[in-house]
Order: sequence, then structure tokens, then C-alpha cells
Amino acid sequence: MAEIKLEAETREEFGKGAARRTRRAGRIPAVIYGHGTDPVHISLPAHATALALRQANVLLEIELPGAANLLALPKQVQRDPIRDSIEHVDLIIVKRGEKVTVEVQLVVSGDVVAEGIINQDRTYVAINAEATHIPNEIDVSVEGLEIGSQVTLGDLVLPTGAELAEDPELLVLSINATRAAIAEAEAGAETAEGETAAAEAAE
Repeated sequence: MAEIKLEAETREEFGKGAARRTRRAGRIPAVIYGHGTDPVHISLPAHATALALRQANVLLEIELPGAANLLALPKQVQRDPIRDSIEHVDLIIVKRGEKVTVEVQLVVSGDVVAEGIINQDRTYVAINAEATHIPNEIDVSVEGLEIGSQVTLGDLVLPTGAELAEDPELLVLSINATRAAIAEAEAGAETAEGETAAAEAAE
């Protein structure tokens, strides 16, 4: 997982007017806090921050003027409901080696069995992982699974050092028969029943 550096500037003005001026200047208002420190109000470069936040659980190295750099994870991102532009970012400080709880996207791979269809219940999983080793995604393979098979959170293969932070019995996905396959099976069953009845009547 790559670390992305963002150059921060401290903010001395607050309120909606100050926030608008910050955004007009090509920067995004933000606050960084955690590990018992007082919140620090900063601004970040708008374009670089928007690019960085396209990655889920991105690890940011915040360069503060006159202070040591801080590692942080996005805690909350406020967006304009119409333009979808970033209005404000909350960042939480993390330390190397510490574990954090994050949600990671589940990505299905492999070919589903013939006449089978994937019914996916979960697209994310909560895990505990080192702040500097958060996976971008976790693979869920359906290769070789038969109709009727189920995959639970406990079946997931997590990266080394990561731990499940949810109930392992929760369902991720199941392999069900397609409607066409069900209809064909039902038609076959009805035909077999009819042939049996005819044979019995002939006797």
C-alpha cells in the first residue's frame, strides 16, 4: 500500500466564509487529530487530495509546516451533493505498526459454474490490519464452486497480519441456479412424473 504525501497549510480562519475562500484558492479545509493530540486545522491541495482519495483507505503522509510529518487515514469526507467536489476532510492520525479497523472492498473472481448465478450479500468486509499494510481489496474466488455453495466471511483469505473484525458466519455470497436451469429442472420433474403415472396406468 503506497503512502501519498500531501503538503498541508495551517488554517487560522474558520467558518463557512473562510472555508469558501480556502476552496476558491484551490485547497480543501481539513482537520487532523488522534492519539491524544489536539485537532489541527489545515488545508490540503484540492487536486492532489481528490486524486489520493480515489483510493479506498489511502494512507496519507501529511507534511505540516514547522512540524514532523504525520501519517493519517481519511475518517470522513464531506462532498458537495450536486458537484460531488470535496468540501472538507477529517483525518485520523495513525502510527506505524498499529492496527486499525477498516472496511475493505470484496472483489469476486473466477468463472461461475454453468447454469449458476452469483447472489452476493456483501461487498465490503471489516478487518483489523496494520495501518501501513491495508489491502486495497480482498479476493473472493468462485472458481470450482458448485450450485448451492456458500462463501462466508470466515472463508475469506486475508492478507498476512490481518484479522476479521466481523462475525465469520456472515454470508458473503452463494451460488444459485439460474431461472432457466430451475425451469428446466421443474419441467423435467413434471415429465418424469407424467411418464411414471402413464406407466402405472398401463399396468
